[in-house]
Formats: sequence, C-alpha cells, structure tokens
Amino acid sequence: MARDHAALMDGVYRRQRHIYDATRKFFLFGRDGLIEDLRPAAGDRVLEVGCGTGRNLVLAARRWPQARFFGFDISEAMLETARESVARAGLEGRIRLAQGDATGFDPAAMFGEPAFDRVAFSYTLSMIPDWRGALRAGFAVVAPGGLAMAVDFGDQAGYPALARRGLRGWLGLFHVAPRDDIAAAWAEAAQAAGLTDPKARSLYSGYAVALTAERPAG
Repeated sequence: MARDHAALMDGVYRRQRHIYDATRKFFLFGRDGLIEDLRPAAGDRVLEVGCGTGRNLVLAARRWPQARFFGFDISEAMLETARESVARAGLEGRIRLAQGDATGFDPAAMFGEPAFDRVAFSYTLSMIPDWRGALRAGFAVVAPGGLAMAVDFGDQAGYPALARRGLRGWLGLFHVAPRDDIAAAWAEAAQAAGLTDPKARSLYSGYAVALTAERPAG
C-alpha cells in the first residue's frame, strides 16, 4: 500500500515539483501561520510529516535558528527538490531529511531521535489515504511537553456550494481530498494518544483549519 502511494506521489510530482512552491502559495493558506506558531525553545526538535519540497522547513529554520528541524516524505521526487532547497539555503547542518511513510515510520532509525518537541502536518492529511493512521503515528512521537500542529483544508462551510464543488473537483485532480471531519478525528486521535487540549481554529471562513494538541510534560 505504502509502495503504491509512493509511486503515485512520485508520478504526480515528478514534474510538478519544479513549480510546486510558485503555484501552491495561491491556495495553501495558513502555512506561514503554522511556522510562526511553532515557537520552539532552544534545542527543540521540530518534525514535519510530509515535508514535500522542504519549503516550510527552510522558512522555519530561518525563523527559528535556535531549533533543529527534521522532515520526511513518501515521495523521493519531492525529496530531491527538498534536498536541493536545503542545500541552496545552506541549512544542511540544521535540517535533516529522510524518505518514509507517514502512517508507519521509525524516527529513531531515520534521524536518531525517538520523539520531537513539535510535530507538524502542513496540507498533508488531505493527501494521505490513511490519514487517521498518519495522525496516530505522528501523535505517538510527540515528546513530553511537546505540541502537535496542523494546517489543512477545512470544510469550506462559509462558501457557496458551487464554489465548494469546484474547489474539490479541482483538488481531486491532484489526489487531494479535504477531510470534513478533520477536527473531530484530530480530537479523537489526540485523546487516544494521551494528548490534551485539542483545538481546531477555522481560517478564512472555513477554507482551512489550524489544529493543535499538547502532550503533558509528565
């Protein structure tokens, strides 16, 4: 299953990766807000699940120079672009990348780190078939006192039905499916993983949603 999804994502992004960042800024809203809300302490470990081209990691590493950053993606094609972006930014010493499946990954094997102080999902849950499995896997590696965070498509409840159908039809061409129950699933998975205070904040009249949950310091 993971191998099939990796092949699909490589096929989708083998060419698109070259224009991905230039085009996605027009409809992947809230990513910069997620970066700003990371607020890691000195020495904190920040993991992005489904890091794509590395755009968020590069910006976050520049914004928060006191932290260490890690990212993985299922698509080797996207990781090729991510590696190039990290090298071009001169951040190889602070950003580590790996290939992996969001629904089942071993961060100790990937990075030598068992847990992270921030675990972030940026418009990845709408692309992962077993997105609830990705939540479980991501929540499992949130360190004590750490924070899980996400931004993704919302239910677009504040938009006319025709606009919603048009957006979703277009997103479907890229194998993207907004999860209308993402807030409820986030809260349920957080509770099961021992995380507390799950929150969901609507952005842009429901176009997107920002989510957080905390692991008690213990």
